[in-house]
Amino acid sequence: MKYIIVTGGVISGLGKGITAASIGRILKNKGYNVTAVKIDPYINIDAGTIHPLQHGEVFVLKDGSEVDLDLGHYERFLDTELMSEHDITTGKVYKAVIERERRGDYLGNTVQIIPHVTNEIKERIREVAKKSGADICLVEIGGTVGDIESMPFLEAVRQMHGEERESDILFIHVTLVPLDKMGEQKTKPTQHSVKMLRGLGLSPDAIVARCKDPLLPKTKEKISLFCDVPMEAVISAHDAEDIHMVPLLLEDENLDEYLMKKLHLKPKRDGRKWHDMVEKMAKIEKKVKVALIGKYTETEDAYLSIMEALKHAGIENGCIVDIVWIGAESLEKDSKAVKRLNEVDGILVPGDDGKGAKGKMKAIQYAREHNIPFFGPSLGMQLAVIEFARNVVGLKDANSSELAQTEYPVIDLLPEQADVEEMSGTMRLGNYEAILKKGSLAHKIYGKMKIVERHRHRYEVNPKYIDVIEAKGMIFSGRNKNRMEIAEIPSHIFFFASQFYPEYTSRPERASPPFRAFVRAMLKK
Repeated sequence: MKYIIVTGGVISGLGKGITAASIGRILKNKGYNVTAVKIDPYINIDAGTIHPLQHGEVFVLKDGSEVDLDLGHYERFLDTELMSEHDITTGKVYKAVIERERRGDYLGNTVQIIPHVTNEIKERIREVAKKSGADICLVEIGGTVGDIESMPFLEAVRQMHGEERESDILFIHVTLVPLDKMGEQKTKPTQHSVKMLRGLGLSPDAIVARCKDPLLPKTKEKISLFCDVPMEAVISAHDAEDIHMVPLLLEDENLDEYLMKKLHLKPKRDGRKWHDMVEKMAKIEKKVKVALIGKYTETEDAYLSIMEALKHAGIENGCIVDIVWIGAESLEKDSKAVKRLNEVDGILVPGDDGKGAKGKMKAIQYAREHNIPFFGPSLGMQLAVIEFARNVVGLKDANSSELAQTEYPVIDLLPEQADVEEMSGTMRLGNYEAILKKGSLAHKIYGKMKIVERHRHRYEVNPKYIDVIEAKGMIFSGRNKNRMEIAEIPSHIFFFASQFYPEYTSRPERASPPFRAFVRAMLKK
C-alpha cells in the first residue's frame, strides 16, 4: 500500500481537499485504484451537528455517515463510494480509546497520547486502506500545521513514515504564496510553515503553493532553496476557472511524473476521460439561470453538492448553469423580491432547515402557477407538498408538525417513529430504495423501476393525506412502503421533488438523473 499524506499551512481554506482529490484523480488517470481518508481534528464525532455557516454542507455517505464536504470532493473526483471509516475525527478517536480503557484493553497502563491515541489513528488509517483494496491511500489532515488539535495526527503520520518503506509514503504540504502591495510573490509564509512542519519531525516531499497567478521561476527557486525540496517538487496551484481543471493544472506542473518517480510507480494507462470532460466544459456557450432559494445563501459551501450536480448536468446538456442566490427570508419580507423569479429558467428549493419556509413556499407556488421548471430535494419536497395541500387541495392550515402545530399535518413523524426517544433514531440516513410508478416522470428520468438514493431527514409525507392530494393532481411516483420518496405534477412542464438528496451521487462524468432532467427542462423553457 502506498500512502500520500496531505497537510496544510499558513491559513485554512486553501483547498487541501481539492488538491488531494485532484492528486487522486491524476493517479486514477494513470490506472491506479485510489481511496481517501479525511482527518478532521475537531472533537465532534462527525459533521452532523456543525452549523453550515461554520463548516459548509454536511455530506452524507451511503452508510448514513454525516461527514465533511471534502469527502464529497473525493467521491466525485475518484468516482467512488466511501464509508464512515474514511472520516476520522478527534471525537471518534478519543471515544474509541476511552472505551478501550474502560474495557481494560490497556491492561492497567496509563493511557497517553503516545502510544495509545497515535496507535488508534494509525490503525484506523491502515484498516481503511487495507479494506478498500486500493493501490494508493490519500490522507488529508484538516486544519493547519501549528493547530493544537492536529498534533496527535501529525505525530501519528510521523511514526508511519518510520514504519513504512520510503517509497511507500509521501508527504505533500499545501501552502499560500500571497502577493504584497507591489504584486510580488512572497515565500516567507511558506518558509515558516515548512519550518514548523519540520519542527514536528516531518519533511515535505513536495510543496503545492496556492497563489493567484502561476509561480514565477524565481519564486520556485526560492521555495526550493529555503524549504529543501527539489525544484520539480514545487508545484504552482494558481487560481483555476473551475475546480475540475485543477488535476490538469497539476499535470501541467508535472506533478504526475514526480509522484510516479517518488512512489516507484509506472503508468498503467493514460486515461483521457477527465481531459475530454474539461475540454467539453470549455466549449460550452449556452446558459440557463436557476434561482436557488435557501437559508444559507451567504455561503456557497452550504450547497456545494447541489452546485456541483447542476454543473455536471450542465456539462451533459451542453450549457452553463448560472445560479441566482435568493435568501428565502427575503421573499417573506419583500414582495418585490418574488418578481426576480420571473427572470430565471428554473427554481430549486434545496434541503436545509425550516427557517424561511414561507419564502420557499412562495417560490414553489410561483413555479407551479407560472409553469416554471421546479426541483425540490428533501425539505423542498416537503414544502412543495404543504404548498399544494394549502393552495390546491384547500387545507389552509396544512403544515409540517416539525414547523408548527397544525390541524392538517401533511408532513409528520410516522407512527413507528413517534416512540423513538433519541433524535438520531428517527432519522433516515444513507441509502434507501424507492419503487417508481410506471410511466411517471420519475420512471422516465431514471429509466428503471427501482432506484437507490441517499437520505438525511426525519419527517415524512403523512400517508393519511395521500389520496386527497393525488386526487387534485400531485402524484407520489416513488415510494418505499408507506414512505413517499418522489412527488410530481404531471400537468406541469417540470415539477419534480424528492425526499432524498440526489446531488450526493452526482459525478462529473455521470450527472444525477433528476438534475440532468431539470437542466434539460430549463433549456426547453
